[in-house]
Amino acid sequence: MSELKTKKPTVKYILQSYGTILALALIIILFSIISPTSFFTLTNFINITRQISLLVMISLGATLVMSINEFDLSVGSMASLGGIIAAILAVKGLPIVVCFIIPIIVSFVIGWINGWIVAKFKVLSFITTLGMSTVLSGIIYRLSGGATIFENIPKSFSWLGMTKIGRIPLLSIMMVVAVVIFWYLMRHTALGRKLYAIGGNEETSKISGINVKKYKNIAFALCAVMACITGMLIASRVGSANTTAGDGYFLQSYAAVFIGCTASKKGVPNVIGTLIGAAILGILANGLTMLQIPTYMQDIITGGIIIFAVIAQKLGRGDAK
Repeated sequence: MSELKTKKPTVKYILQSYGTILALALIIILFSIISPTSFFTLTNFINITRQISLLVMISLGATLVMSINEFDLSVGSMASLGGIIAAILAVKGLPIVVCFIIPIIVSFVIGWINGWIVAKFKVLSFITTLGMSTVLSGIIYRLSGGATIFENIPKSFSWLGMTKIGRIPLLSIMMVVAVVIFWYLMRHTALGRKLYAIGGNEETSKISGINVKKYKNIAFALCAVMACITGMLIASRVGSANTTAGDGYFLQSYAAVFIGCTASKKGVPNVIGTLIGAAILGILANGLTMLQIPTYMQDIITGGIIIFAVIAQKLGRGDAK
């Protein structure tokens, strides 16, 4: 009887299994060598966690929607709207808790409407949420008059965005809590399993008894809520609400999710992968800024990473031949 030979891991297997983590480690090592006194410090790493905290939160919502093979292009506008509503309510003197709860309720309803339209009428989520984004932009302009809201905002409004516990920003702690909650939600609950089932094969999910419409509604609603929370935290952090504050997070959030897909052998959206993807983007931005690389070059690099991540996702799923 011939001896069984242990198969050596192939390059493709290693890249599919550990490529994203290796890329993150390589980026950290590279910037640490180039700028050890500025980059490779505890203070800077704590700063990076604060910088990526908002990106991670909005990306977690995008992860839910992408897990069912849909997109929500209104996350940027939803984030801006959340900040605007919260700031307006704070200026009017409402309790801070109310200022944050009302936008969350509004965003949940808007997200539910997105999901309902997509599921009920079989409209492409790309078109539905693009239209909703335009609607939200109009609402934002009507509420704010097109101006940044900063006058008469109480100091208590900035508590969540500015508070530190020891040396750790509260935003960083909130990010960790959100990641743990969503990781548990997607890995250990019926909701997560059903979302992945719908993303894997919607028709099979229907046959197996899953209420596809209901769970699509939930995914879009939670995505909108996370975008809204992100927008409110942006406003809290800077002490004002800008009409386009969330726009820059749209591309970044999906970049984080796509990069995170490469952390899964199946090439599917996952919470830990999204965290790693956001970390890669955040560390890149931090390191390139330290090296005084122009913003347009950072955009070029980010765009290139997104393209690479999409290709890697297809390879992970075995779609590319």
